[in-house]
Amino acid sequence: MSKVYTIAVLVGSLRKESINRKVALALAELAPANLKLNIVEIGDLPLYNEDIDAGSPPAAYSTFRQQVSSSDAVLFVTPEYNRSVPAPLKNAIDVGSRPYGQSAWSGKPGAIISVSPGAIGGFGANHHLRQSLVFLDVPCMQQPEAYLGGAGSVFDEGGKVSEKTKPFLQAFIDAYGKWVEKQTA
Repeated sequence: MSKVYTIAVLVGSLRKESINRKVALALAELAPANLKLNIVEIGDLPLYNEDIDAGSPPAAYSTFRQQVSSSDAVLFVTPEYNRSVPAPLKNAIDVGSRPYGQSAWSGKPGAIISVSPGAIGGFGANHHLRQSLVFLDVPCMQQPEAYLGGAGSVFDEGGKVSEKTKPFLQAFIDAYGKWVEKQTA
């Protein structure tokens, strides 16, 4: 039996009915047998502040770092805010990268799917996030790139991934499963 890899999934949108969260859940359902996707919540993380991190960090910081550290890989599902990633996602990246020299991200294979109602599918956020991942030593899957525009039509009236979108998501998550396996071998 092949290894099952635990994937920390970070969703950039905090909205209760977030399309990004729905896409993350859809990817978890479509994931190949070698991936187990777990959403790691970022909404309750205090803004990163080295003063409150010194000595005895907030419990939310410690829990988040442990969840990312214990995962085999990371997957980012994010909208685009002002041509970049949403503030909660950037904050989570900062929290996970500290204390210096103890980054929870280092060496974990990553991938990004940006989801947006706009036509360009969060291109700016996707590429801006890639810049941070280079510094964090997260090898990021290059192909297939995943920009999901027109996100209002991703789900049908019953809340299921539309037949038009499902092959795209399936191809992405299958490629990611192979990428994780190759990077961790």
